[in-house]
Amino acid sequence: MKLEHNILIADSGSTKTSWLFTNGIITKQYTTGGANPFFRNTEDIVKEWREGPVDQLDAKVSHVFFYAAGVVNNEKAGVIKNALQVFFPGAEISVQSDLLAAAHATLGNEKGIACILGTGSNSCLYDGRYITAHVPPLGYILGDEGSGAVLGRKLISDYLKKMMPEELRNLFRQNYPIKYDEILERVYRSGNPNRFLAGFVPFLKTYISHEYCATLVTESFNQFLTRNVAQYENYEAQLVSFTGSIAWYFQEPLRAVLKERNIRIGAILKEPVLNLMKYHLQQYQHE
Repeated sequence: MKLEHNILIADSGSTKTSWLFTNGIITKQYTTGGANPFFRNTEDIVKEWREGPVDQLDAKVSHVFFYAAGVVNNEKAGVIKNALQVFFPGAEISVQSDLLAAAHATLGNEKGIACILGTGSNSCLYDGRYITAHVPPLGYILGDEGSGAVLGRKLISDYLKKMMPEELRNLFRQNYPIKYDEILERVYRSGNPNRFLAGFVPFLKTYISHEYCATLVTESFNQFLTRNVAQYENYEAQLVSFTGSIAWYFQEPLRAVLKERNIRIGAILKEPVLNLMKYHLQQYQHE
């Protein structure tokens, strides 16, 4: 099926942006850095995109659906929309939160709770079309339970305070020969500390069979469910779905925690962009 429109879909977290271009027959995928407007400005985003595949996309793009972390109001959406208009001045542009992307991708037109577990974490109650309730994630300092940034924060904190088992501390030191003062510099004085902290998560994945790592991950997922999912009315009856790298790579302990708490498990996707394409193509078919 060839569309009358050339559609560009993007899903952007704090770490990366996944792009998908389609006209119903030809589909192309690209990857660039994250475009979270809490950490990026329009000029910064435009500069990066000019140096990558975005600048080479078909100028005849007619519709852009851009979903991003950090899009909490019109001002933040405008940071990204202004950048998109530089490249696609004639296109219809929609900038929405990555939370709506998670809902569209995992639940489609069905009701449920959509969650994100990636560098950050988030959740919402979804009625099959709109987000109807939202527990604020609060970022990796005040919230973001279960996220890569918080998992990494807990891991590096335990390492520095020598609360990590000694055999793991030795392995951690071998994998990350980073000094105390450098860690503090990266966390408190450099840009994107959330990405830096999330960069330690592969260690947890590698040694997930160790009781310390398994407990850290399980407790973090339980905190996410308690402080987020369980805040929605009648959450026990809802289908709960997830997107994000943490949900995907740690889906075994995640499923175990969900099952233990008698929570209905929906889809678990690494990233939503392919399902977003299906969702938007279906919307055009129903027009």
